[in-house]
Amino acid sequence: MEPLLQQIRQCNACAIKLKHECKPIIQASENSKVLIAGQAPGRIAHETGIAFNDASGQRLRDWLGVSESEFYDSNNFAILPMSFCYPGSGKSGDLAPLKECSLKWREQLMQSLTQVQLTIIIGRYAKQYHLGNNRQSLTEVVSMGFDSELRRFVLPHPSPRNNIWLSKHPWFGLQVLPQLKVQVSKVLSQ
Repeated sequence: MEPLLQQIRQCNACAIKLKHECKPIIQASENSKVLIAGQAPGRIAHETGIAFNDASGQRLRDWLGVSESEFYDSNNFAILPMSFCYPGSGKSGDLAPLKECSLKWREQLMQSLTQVQLTIIIGRYAKQYHLGNNRQSLTEVVSMGFDSELRRFVLPHPSPRNNIWLSKHPWFGLQVLPQLKVQVSKVLSQ
């Protein structure tokens, strides 16, 4: 897997669309137990080169019930956003993930992650990719909690921009997050 990760880290397939340098951010190993399928790195992740190195990451680690060192251990977590480069910002937040990354790299990566026991799908764009033609809204899929057959969760993005969604859906914190913490703990303890 390391040669593949090196290729990805040197990728500049989306350079023509970006207003800044390509800086692919990815975390994975052939031993990763949990796949985090996210959207795209944010501005702070782009600046630091570390995925979820911001308020979203703090919230996500809290949701998962893991420490920073557990989270950034690639034997625990593979972090594969839909776009490996920060797409830039728009009027109401970051732009949509660029499709070049998923088209070029995602299938190879998914085939290399043979030890993944739990998949955590974060946000609308990752939901669209991983659930295909599922017509349910993100909220509807999130409300289903743990899919034991497919061993996955679908979550809203942990961004502070989603505070309104979180306040309107208290069941998420009461029902889904406890399930999530239990499943993550089970997988990491194996």
